[in-house]
Amino acid sequence: MHEYLKLAWRNLWRNKRRTLITSASVFFGVILSTIMTSMQEGSYAQYIQAIVNFYSGYIQIHQKGYWENKTINNLLTYTPDLENKLKAIKEITLFAPRLESYALASAAEVTKGVMVTGIAAEKEDRITRISKKVVAGRFLENRDRGVMLGSALAKYLHLNVGDTLVLVSQGYHGLSAAGKYPVRSIIHHSSPELDRSIVYMDIAECQVLFSAENRLTSLVIMVEDDRWTQPVQDKLVALLGSEYEVMNWRVINQLLIKQIESDRAGGYFEKGILYLIIGFGILGTVMMMIAERKKEFGVMMAVGTQKLILAFIVFLESLLIGLLGVVSGILGSLPIVWYFIYHPIYFTGQAAEAFEQMGFEPIMWFSIEPAVFYHQAITVFLIVVVISVYPVYAISRLKVIQALKA
Repeated sequence: MHEYLKLAWRNLWRNKRRTLITSASVFFGVILSTIMTSMQEGSYAQYIQAIVNFYSGYIQIHQKGYWENKTINNLLTYTPDLENKLKAIKEITLFAPRLESYALASAAEVTKGVMVTGIAAEKEDRITRISKKVVAGRFLENRDRGVMLGSALAKYLHLNVGDTLVLVSQGYHGLSAAGKYPVRSIIHHSSPELDRSIVYMDIAECQVLFSAENRLTSLVIMVEDDRWTQPVQDKLVALLGSEYEVMNWRVINQLLIKQIESDRAGGYFEKGILYLIIGFGILGTVMMMIAERKKEFGVMMAVGTQKLILAFIVFLESLLIGLLGVVSGILGSLPIVWYFIYHPIYFTGQAAEAFEQMGFEPIMWFSIEPAVFYHQAITVFLIVVVISVYPVYAISRLKVIQALKA
């Protein structure tokens, strides 16, 4: 085996130009597919992180059936027993309560439907970094009677910090809900829809407004990273039983998952075209190599070399060309991807606005996960292996007399 490998390696460099050109096609193919995959997976990871920190968290706990109709009459009761069960799961880094409902907001003669969200300010800030979005006034404090408004909503209602907002709604089990609240701060939400409709208030004050003492619409659960989502969800389901529904961010954000899957499928198609070009380039080289060396093969068979051995040597040559291109492609892509990890691409103009409207930073991130590299290497190498079957077939059908006359 060692001798065959040495012979195949030497045969490659009998025609250096052909070997280098073929390896270069594999090299650039691997680099392009690796950079494309790194850009896609890095962006997906950023989108997921953004949506998790933007609103949903990694896991949410609701009262059974709440997610289907989201009615304020189907709230979970926040008990010490429930809190202790959450604290017992060491993988949970943070859990934050929320009470969400809708109300009619009024200021002077202007009214608008809004989404009222009761939060535990300090915990919520650790999830969504909402304090960073404050553009006027100060962030809410615990037991604060004030509210925070989206900047577009504040503009529509002609409200500034220190003005009074009136909220009218229906509370728990049909009780009336109404109150007047001073505007503590105005925030600029990256989502235009939320910026036009969001009102944040302290969770305790929100429970008073909706007559829902110790009741919540959801508990938002955070873990260290996404790899802990499923294990923690399984533990919560086992601990909490059928009274609650435990949902992970994938179920809550199904639209985002479908968008990622659709975009990933488009990426597979684009890379498929690239792989097809690489495959035909290598196939052309192998066919040329067989045609040019037909007489050489005829002489070797005439002196007693078996066709199987000849075919195996040419098979090794094809594999070595592919391996040379794959290894150099991976090594060449590493510094490029590494550079973009620390220097991501920033979008400007309309592209940046489109990203911000979706609630994402206008930045193209890259990933340096090992799978980004070895998936490309394995795919291209398998293409080379498949193409390398051709010389075996061609040599097996070669006739000695015809080869000597070539």
